[in-house]
Amino acid sequence: MSTVFSGDETAPFFGFLGAAAALVFSCMGAAYGTAKSGVGVASMGVMRPELVMKSIVPVVMAGVLGIYGLIIAVIISTGINPKAKSYYLFDGYAHLSSGLSCGLAGLSAGMAIGIVGDAGVRANAQQPKLFVGMILILIFAEALALYGLIVGIILSSRAGQSRAD
Repeated sequence: MSTVFSGDETAPFFGFLGAAAALVFSCMGAAYGTAKSGVGVASMGVMRPELVMKSIVPVVMAGVLGIYGLIIAVIISTGINPKAKSYYLFDGYAHLSSGLSCGLAGLSAGMAIGIVGDAGVRANAQQPKLFVGMILILIFAEALALYGLIVGIILSSRAGQSRAD
């Protein structure tokens, strides 16, 4: 049995692990943020049902985190084709670090969005002047995931630069 394989045979494992980590951790953050802030929206909606649509912003922002992980996972997985181009351990580690940076940033941002969203929508129901402050805090929490996405794209672009083929 002869297969043409160039590069390190274990390197794709790390690349695919990075793709999985990006998607899994980002979706965990999105799920936590959605669930936690959704509980706040439901609780607040009992007392002030007219504010439910206005208070859905944290749920939407948490859902975007999963998209960040999907983008990095697609970028990584399309870069892994060891039969077409040599794929070395450097490439696998670059993809792993790319996935972990995006995924863990998405997880932490989702936790922040969930906690702020839950407390924010409840507080907004009692004092409407707090809405702008809540949105600003949510934007800064979302920016954490955006930083992870940017770093993930940069790290992923480093794959393939280990050796001149």
